[in-house]
Amino acid sequence: MDKINKYIKNNKLWAAKMTKDDPEYFKNIAKSQHPELLWIGCSDSRVPAEIIVGAAPGEMFIHRNIANQVIATDFNFLSVLQYAVTVLKVKHIIVCGHYGCGGIQAALQKQKPNLLVTNKWLMHIKNTYRLYQNEVDVFETEEERVNKLVEINTIEQVHAVSHSLVVQESWDKHGGPIIHGWVYGLADGLVKELITLGPGHQIDPIYQYEPQE
Repeated sequence: MDKINKYIKNNKLWAAKMTKDDPEYFKNIAKSQHPELLWIGCSDSRVPAEIIVGAAPGEMFIHRNIANQVIATDFNFLSVLQYAVTVLKVKHIIVCGHYGCGGIQAALQKQKPNLLVTNKWLMHIKNTYRLYQNEVDVFETEEERVNKLVEINTIEQVHAVSHSLVVQESWDKHGGPIIHGWVYGLADGLVKELITLGPGHQIDPIYQYEPQE
């Protein structure tokens, strides 16, 4: 409880500071949100989205899960994506993985009998590894293999975002958003840009949606 009480105290101090700096701050931010960016990141506690890019409250719409997965049957993610693109009309979507990701590391190991639900989630990463196994296994150390799969996984999730109907329709009608694939370095705090997709990117026909008549 000491930790919880500390957080409550910190919250009061933070709220007081924000009000002192700008008496209208909370009144204004409570009216509505207009973020220009959707962040799809890992749940890892060491990768707080707003902090690592210096964003203020209200600037980013955020979705996080283990190993920043974009899964076509995940209605939690799909609802976030649809709301961000269709209602908030974000201009950018960032999929951000991170080196040393525990989810990626676990996916490269045998399934754990005490993590039945987590095993199912990691299966998507295992499938990606199977497709890129030659590129990953060329590295000698586990750390190198994990970090290579982190990059591959991030790129694959960027493509998965582009395969969604909501993004393809928005590209066609509104010319956005732009999708970015980043990897964050725990050891240096820096972001590495891997891939950028936007309107005009040629999606494989099997992932394209037919225009409605």
